[in-house]
Amino acid sequence: MTQGEVILRFDEVQFSYGLAKPILQDADFVMRRRAKLALMGQNGAGKSTIFNLIAGILEPESGDIHRASKITIATAKQVIPRDQLSLTVREFFEACFPHKVYNIDPKIDQVLEVVHLVAPKERRIDSFSGGQQARLLLASALIQNPDVLLLDEPTNNLDKEGIAHLTKFLVDYENTCIVISHDSGFLNAFTTGVLYLDVFTKKVEQYAGNYFDLVKEITARIERENRKNAQLAKRIQENKDKANFFGNKGGSMRLVAKRMRQRAETLEEEKVVVRREDKTIRPFTIPAQEGIGGELLRISSFTAMRGEKAVSQTANISLRKNEHLLITGPNGIGKSTLIEALAAGTAKGSTISPAVKVGCYTQDFSTLNLNDTVYDSLSSVARDSTEQEIRSTAAGFLLTSDFIHSPISSLSEGQKGLVSLARLVLQRPGLLILDEPTNHINFRHLPVIASALNAYQGAMVLVSHVPEFVSQIRIDTVLDMEK
Repeated sequence: MTQGEVILRFDEVQFSYGLAKPILQDADFVMRRRAKLALMGQNGAGKSTIFNLIAGILEPESGDIHRASKITIATAKQVIPRDQLSLTVREFFEACFPHKVYNIDPKIDQVLEVVHLVAPKERRIDSFSGGQQARLLLASALIQNPDVLLLDEPTNNLDKEGIAHLTKFLVDYENTCIVISHDSGFLNAFTTGVLYLDVFTKKVEQYAGNYFDLVKEITARIERENRKNAQLAKRIQENKDKANFFGNKGGSMRLVAKRMRQRAETLEEEKVVVRREDKTIRPFTIPAQEGIGGELLRISSFTAMRGEKAVSQTANISLRKNEHLLITGPNGIGKSTLIEALAAGTAKGSTISPAVKVGCYTQDFSTLNLNDTVYDSLSSVARDSTEQEIRSTAAGFLLTSDFIHSPISSLSEGQKGLVSLARLVLQRPGLLILDEPTNHINFRHLPVIASALNAYQGAMVLVSHVPEFVSQIRIDTVLDMEK
């Protein structure tokens, strides 16, 4: 295939999950050889569904998807499926192929070197940190050597070094690549085009340039459409006023009035539907548990990973109400392990006051029962809230009546994140523990979330690899697990 030729085309593609959840309506776009595109859109709009359509995992209800002959496609998903977490590294990579691959170990070594990860082949997947699993996901796609590489939120859980390494890899990458990400800075480093899934029209808009170019073009388009409609509204009103004036004259003037009314109706049809922006979650507050005081959390020691060795470290950290702790360190050092143990009350060297109610946001959404509906999940932590309060809280996180009775397993990863945040609002915890709360979340929502965490008046423990997000939150103490 020659550089620049069309290797995939969506032609009036339509797809939905039942009558209540349309995803695409007559969607059209093209993908060219060696293109590097960003696929963007609101949480739950259907970006991952488009990836599944491209890969042939799903089939359109109508329209056509044209792929170049013998094209190969591989996807690095957002998260490793739970049923694969018990696999060894070798078994995980073997599962990437429909047939047995002999002498696969050298291929594994090669792709692990590309993603900058040391991973013994007999080690279980669930023993790796979230950032290390993100690198394994990328490697699982690369080992297939595809013509088209589909990356779904590849920067989730990656530390600064990991994101820099991935960015350089994509800048130098010679095949076609489409990336779903809410990190606009990361996307702007290597993409030359944007596919934007409009959650309102269900169509895919294609733009040249990076995300900043997209914002400028959309802003200019909205201004043009509003200006055109304002001009048409003025002319419509003028024709209606004339129609009323001549209509009252009687006689032959009534014919003139009729023409004026017809002209007004014609101008009405010329109005355009102004492009709407993605919705943003409403500003919210996480109420802190009342009636508690004194020391809520003490950390006197913790375990950090130094290579393959677990090393005990001493600490002297005490958290009271309205005190915020940030835990930092590179991928694989044990941040998530510490967070999970704190949330479970099993962290050695740490003590949580017995009276404290703990609210936890985990990067793998392990606090959510995927079989629950959204409403059931929220009501399970909202013992003193009315149905109206639960529904109102859900709506603030864009979990409207279309989703409230859907099983959590049917939601996008970003929507699962919004469910987790809504649960914290209803739970009213005294100690808030959050592990990478920006993962999967639309960047439009992040300032709202940061504002809520900054204002939280209970004790808080936060892990995040996003400096811009952390800079908006008051931090009183930092635990650097690397030092």
